[in-house]
Amino acid sequence: MYGLVNQAIEDLVRTQHGGPVWEQIKEKADVQIEAFIGMEQYPDDVTYRIVEAASQVLEIDCDAIFRAFGEHWVLYTAKKGYGEMLAACGRTLPQFLNNLDMLHTRVGVIMPHLKPPSFSCTDITPNSLHRHYYSHRQGLTHMVVGLVQGLGKLLGTEATIRQIGGRHTGGDHDVFYVSWK
Repeated sequence: MYGLVNQAIEDLVRTQHGGPVWEQIKEKADVQIEAFIGMEQYPDDVTYRIVEAASQVLEIDCDAIFRAFGEHWVLYTAKKGYGEMLAACGRTLPQFLNNLDMLHTRVGVIMPHLKPPSFSCTDITPNSLHRHYYSHRQGLTHMVVGLVQGLGKLLGTEATIRQIGGRHTGGDHDVFYVSWK
């Protein structure tokens, strides 16, 4: 994963729990990196170790950390210079969700080693849709929940999301029911 992901996790921890807790998490995760460089690639294992260590230090399960991180990620990247790129994806939650793969394509221009997930939407109604999530990475399903909630906040739309199918039930991808007011 790119360093920007780890920078955002650090920002989340420092913002909500303080710098000493971040240092404790880094130590527990055996991460010797002083500062993550946003455009540099790091092994996925570094991120997973940080989340696992955060789970232990904060006494919060990893799923909850990934949910909180997903929400924080949207708001963090909007503040860190990607706001215009995010705005180009749509002004409403369904527009944005339909254009997320386009956003990943655009980000791939500046991050050539990016290996993003893929998303699609089906069963679209005026107030809901099914969100399909395809990824080669395991364990990030709860991050998708946080991402949608963060997008809802960014776009001023109260959104709810729940998983209705996925790899855990034998599927090849995860499916979520997303609704909004």
